[in-house]
Parts: sequence; structure tokens; C-alpha cells
Amino acid sequence: MTAEKVETGTGNTGRVSRWPLLSLALSMLLSSLGVSIANVALPTLAHAFGASFQAAQWIVLAYLLAVMVVSVGAGRLGDLMGHQRILLAGIVLFTAASVLCGVAPTLPALIAARALQGAGAAILMALTVALVRDTVAKERVGRAMGLLGTMSAIGTALGPSLGGALIAGPGWRAIFFVMAPLGVLNFCLVRRHLGKGVPKAEGACLSYDGLGTLLLGLTLAAYALAMTMGRGQFGTLNLALLAAAALGLGAFVLAESKAATPLVRLSAFRDATLSAGLATNAIVSTVMMTTLVVGPFYLSRTLGLGEALTGAVMSVGPIISIFSGVPAGRAVDRWGASVVTLAGLGAMTAGAFALAVIPPSFGIAGYVLAIAFLTPGYQLFQASNNTAVMKDVASDRRGVVSGMLSLSRNLGLITGASVMGAVFAAAVGRDGVMAAAPDDIGFGMRVSFAVAAVLILAALGLAAGIRAARSHFAALIMLKIASATRPSRPGERGE
Repeated sequence: MTAEKVETGTGNTGRVSRWPLLSLALSMLLSSLGVSIANVALPTLAHAFGASFQAAQWIVLAYLLAVMVVSVGAGRLGDLMGHQRILLAGIVLFTAASVLCGVAPTLPALIAARALQGAGAAILMALTVALVRDTVAKERVGRAMGLLGTMSAIGTALGPSLGGALIAGPGWRAIFFVMAPLGVLNFCLVRRHLGKGVPKAEGACLSYDGLGTLLLGLTLAAYALAMTMGRGQFGTLNLALLAAAALGLGAFVLAESKAATPLVRLSAFRDATLSAGLATNAIVSTVMMTTLVVGPFYLSRTLGLGEALTGAVMSVGPIISIFSGVPAGRAVDRWGASVVTLAGLGAMTAGAFALAVIPPSFGIAGYVLAIAFLTPGYQLFQASNNTAVMKDVASDRRGVVSGMLSLSRNLGLITGASVMGAVFAAAVGRDGVMAAAPDDIGFGMRVSFAVAAVLILAALGLAAGIRAARSHFAALIMLKIASATRPSRPGERGE
């Protein structure tokens, strides 16, 4: 393995191998594999436990809810206790929970173990991104972020095929057991090759904002449940949960404004780069979820594809992501995060509009062509946005900011599944998606992606506005410097 010169989190430089980056890459792979490998097993698990499909869906929802609730708190704990130390604890939790999933005797036990596994995955996601600046030089952060995007895509693409093979062979328990040895390997690599990062702070446990963490967790849980419960119908329970989430958010803001060491510094949102990065991350994730919610119906019902071919076409996006992640990171390092962010959002806009206007007569080729614009655009955005948000964050705040990035992404995914699913259903018509004619499904798909394209345009406008504002500010600074250093001419001071 060749060595390269990197900059450490303390500002020193040294000669290290690529093993530290490989350690982070495996952490990202595990967290994404944890959710994708379970999706394919839902019918099998429902049959094995004699449960309804709606009940079996909580095997996935419990994981995603835990990721949302734990991300920010885990990142902050890493800032206080040491990033490597908390990452190791997360790997242990993820690995142990994987074993518990494999031996679960009942569906409730499996759901509880999946929640623990999701909590471990949240730690992996938050601390992996936080440790990038401690692992690679500042000018190579984009490439590292691109690699993490590639590993996330590999986990997403690998899960269904690996899960299907294991279910057909050893059985469904193997899809959880297989992650245990990977977790052990990940633990060994992180322990051996990653520095401790931020040292443990004196009185760290005392300074941890437990009240803020609890309020944020309850708020996020209420919002996520409001978006996922009701089987597609938004009723009284959903409204009550949304109201609880709104009250929880108000209580959280109040608590953070009075906390001596808040979980989230509210003043941080005055940073336009952070605020815009989190907002655009949520919007983009909402749009990407649209492809997962709407795409299968369009491919199977409008184009008439069988299950196998529908799955193959749906895998095109993750495959493109695998090959576009690292080039996207290199582009960030070469041309800068703001330029690549605009390019990525532009490509996503083109892809979403293409999906909105493609008539069924273009068939599979038209759908794949649109995805070929949308997916690389997403990788460009992810690499550049993560780099822009994380590049200049102080080492003692990287964990919580990384957790906020993960949170914004998951908020977008859950919102996309609910809101864009509702847009699709409304556009299809009163007969409902399952009873709708193929042409109605096609119309619903085009309306959904027209809305998605408008959302991406809004994100593009936000990113362009931030870049213009920063350029204007930089120009004013340069002008002041130039005027201060320019020699005075006779008569300018009354001579």
C-alpha cells in the first residue's frame, strides 16, 4: 500500500498509509449495508414470524428512526470524548446488535435489535465523516468524501443481491450474522490505524447536554412517526404527532438557548455555508427518495417490466454512484466545492426534468438516460456539500456538525417517502395507485418529478445565492485591503 503525505487534525503533517481511510470507508459500507440488506428480506421475515407486511416494515423503520434520533447526539459525544473512542463504541454496538438480530426469536425482539443496530449505524455515519479531516490533508478532503459516497453506494447496491443469496442459502438469519465479522474487522482497523482525534475533555460527561439530546430525540421521533404512520393516509394521529414535533422543536430551541454547553449552538446557523448546506442536503435527499418511491411503479405498471428487470433497472442508479463517487471528489479538490455544488445540482435538475417529460414511448432507455444525469449529479453534490460544510469546522465541533449532515439527509429521505409519495398518489387519481391504469401511473410519475425538479431548482438558487454573497463579500475585503495599502497622492489629504 503506497503512502501519502497527510495533514492531521492538529495541524501536523506526517507519512501515513491509506489504511486510515480504508477504516472509514468500511464504517460507511457497514452503515449503508445495514439498511439495504434488510429490505429484500421483508417478505421472508413477515412469513417467518407470521406477521403482516406492515408490521414487518418496522424492521426497516426501527433502523432508520434510530439513525435519525442518535446522529447528532453521537457526534457531540465524539467531540467531547474523542472521535476514535466513540467510533469504536459504535462499531461494537453495531456488531453486537447484528448478532442479536440473527438470534432474535420473535418479531418484537428483532425490531428492538434493529433499533440498536441503527443506533450503532448512526455513530458510524456521524464519526466517519467527522474523522475525515483528522485523516487526510485539507486539499484532499473532497476525494475522501467522494470515496465515502462510493462506499455508501456499494452498500446500497450490494445489500439486495447479497441478502437474496443468503436468504436462498443459509436463511434469513445469515443476512445479520454476515455483518458481525465485518464489524470485527472494522474495529481492528479503526483501533490500529486511526488516531484518537479530539482528546477526552475534563468533565465531558458533565458538560454533555442531556436535556437537549432528549428533546431533540423526542422531536425527531414524533416527526418521523408522523411521516411514516397511517399506511399512506394522513389522519388525526399524524397531525397530533406533527404538533408534538413542533412543540418539541420549540422546547429544544429554548433549552439550547439557556444551556451552558448546548448540543447544537444556535448561533452556528448564522453561518450561511452550514445553513445552506443542511437545507440543500434535505431537499436533495427528498428528491432522491422520489426515484425509490415512484420508480418501481412506473417501471412495472407503465412499462410492463417483470420483477427481475425492474430490479435490474433500479440498480442502474447505485451502480453509477459507485463509479462516480471518487471522480466527484477529485472534481471538488480541483475546482472547489461551490462550483461543483452548482454543477451537481444543475445535473440533477436536468435529470429530474428529463424524468418529468419522458413519454412512455422512450421506454427503458429514456428512464436510464435520465437517471444517468440525476445520479452523478447527486454524487457531485454530496462530495462538494459535505466538503464545504466540514472543511473549516473546528475539531471540537466536527462530530455534531457531521451528525447534523446525517440528520438532514435522513429528514429528507423520510419526508420524500411521505410527501412525494402523496404527490404521486394524488396525481394518479382517486382510484389509487394499485388500481390505476398504466397511463395514470405514467402521469403521476411525470407530475412527481416535475415537483422534484422545482425543488432542485430551489436548492440550486439557494446555493447560487450563497456563492454570489460570498464572492461579493470577498470582493469588498479585497477592495478595502487595496485601498488601505494604496499610496496617497498629493492633494488627497489637503496637501
